Amino acid sequence: MALIPQFGKIVPTQKQEALQSNYLQWTDAAAADFVDFSQQYLPEIYEQEVERYGNRTLSGFLRMVGAEMPMTSDQVIWSEQNRLHIAYDNCTTPTNLTINVNPTAAADIFNVISPRATVVVMDDFGAEVKCLVTDSNTGTGIITVAPYTAANLTAAGLVGNVKVFVYGSEFRKGSTTPNYDAATSTTDGLVSVDPVLQQYSNLPIIIRSKYTVNGSDTAQIGWVEVATEDGTSGYLWYLKAESETRLRFEDYLEMSVVEGELAAAGSAAAGVAGTKGTQGLFAAIQERGNVQTGFTAATGLGDFDDILRNLDTQGAIEENMLFLNRDTSLDFDDMLSLISTGAEGGTAFGLFENSEDMALNLGFSGFRRGSYDFYKTDWKYLNDASTRGGQTGPASIEGVLIPAGTSTVYDQILGTNIRRPFLHVRYRASQADDRRMKSWLTGSVGGAFTSDLDAMEVNFLSERCLVVQGANNFVLFQGA
Repeated sequence: MALIPQFGKIVPTQKQEALQSNYLQWTDAAAADFVDFSQQYLPEIYEQEVERYGNRTLSGFLRMVGAEMPMTSDQVIWSEQNRLHIAYDNCTTPTNLTINVNPTAAADIFNVISPRATVVVMDDFGAEVKCLVTDSNTGTGIITVAPYTAANLTAAGLVGNVKVFVYGSEFRKGSTTPNYDAATSTTDGLVSVDPVLQQYSNLPIIIRSKYTVNGSDTAQIGWVEVATEDGTSGYLWYLKAESETRLRFEDYLEMSVVEGELAAAGSAAAGVAGTKGTQGLFAAIQERGNVQTGFTAATGLGDFDDILRNLDTQGAIEENMLFLNRDTSLDFDDMLSLISTGAEGGTAFGLFENSEDMALNLGFSGFRRGSYDFYKTDWKYLNDASTRGGQTGPASIEGVLIPAGTSTVYDQILGTNIRRPFLHVRYRASQADDRRMKSWLTGSVGGAFTSDLDAMEVNFLSERCLVVQGANNFVLFQGA
C-alpha cells in the first residue's frame, strides 16, 4: 500500500535532496495558505551586515599626535616658561617723561625695569623713540625716561597707549652697580629679574559604560556576519552589541578629553552637583591658545599669513599638523591652488621627500609657507553627522592646528625638565589597578557568577585627562 502524502503535493524527504516532490511552489495558488504559514519560519535573511555608514569610529586623532602616560594623583600639574625678555603692552603715559607699565594695577604684572635700562617705546601708529630709564618704581609701576632723539614723548610723536621693551642698558664711566632695596622699592638700583614659571593643571575624569544582555536572550542565538571597525571579522551573536558598546566607549575616551570642560564655580549646575570636569583640547586652546574665525578660500591666504605672523610671536614651531573639517579642508585646497607649485613660498611636501603621491597616500597634503611646514588631513570627528559634522555659525569648530614634536617642561614630581609631546593623555594607574581601559563581567550569565542577576553585564571604565602643553602654539579654527 502506497503512503499517501499528508501535505498534498509536498512530500518531505529524509535527506537534503532537490526533488520536484519536496519543492515549495510559492506561486501555487492552491497552496497559498500553506505558503503564508511557511514564510513565518522561512524568511529570506541576509546574514551579512550592511555597512551603510562605513567606518563609524571616531577615535585615532590622539594616537596620531600624542601619547598616553600613567599618573597616580587626582591632579596633574605642569609649568611652562614665560618669555625671556621684558616687554609691556598697553602702557599709559601720565606725563611727557613718565610711563606706567601697569596701568590696570594687575597683581600678576610687575615692574622689573631698572634705572639706566634702555627701552624702545612705540605706539600703534608707527611712531617710536628709544629712551634711557632714569628712575623706576616697582611699587607704582611708573618709570621715568629720557628720550635719546626728542625732548619728550609727545615731541617724539607717540599717540595713545604704548608698548615698552628693554633692549639693553647704559652706564656712565666709573659707575658702580647700585643696590636695590626691594622692601622699600628704592628707585636707584638694579632690579633682579627672577624667572617666573606659569603653572597649569588639569583633573582626570572617570568615564564609564555598560552593556547588558539577559540570560534568556543568550539562549536564542542568531548569527550575523560582521566586519567591525577594530579590524576583526567573522560571525557574532548576542555579543555583537557588546562589540559596538566597546567601540563606542573607546570613542568616548577620546571625545571626552577633546570636548571636556572644567566645571565653573558658583552657580554652574555641574559644579553645584560636585562634578569637577576636565579641560579638553578645545577649551584649552580657547583659554590659552589662538582662535582664527571665519577662514574662507576668498581670504584664505591673507588669513593664513596672519596666523604665521602670530606663530612668529609664539614658539615658532617649524612643523605643524592641520586637522580640518571638509569645508575648511577645501578652503585650504583652494588657497593652495592659487600658489604656483615650486615657487618660493609655494607648495612642497617636506617630510614626504617632496613627493606629492607619497603625501597623498599617507592621507596628508603637505605644504610649506614662509619657514613653516604644514601637513593637512581631514578629521572625521568634525565631519561625522552624529558629532560636529554639518555644524555652522560662530560656535562651530572647523579645525585645529597642532605643533608637531615635543616640548620641554618642568616636572613637579621628578624635579627636572623633561620632554613631552605637546598633546598627551594622562590616565590613573598604580601597581594595584590600571585604569587606562578596564572591562569586567558581572551577573550570572556568560561565565560570570558574581550576583543573582539573570543577565551578563559587561562593564567599562577609564580615568583620564588631556595635557595641552604650549597652547600658545595651537590654533583653533571657528566659524564666523
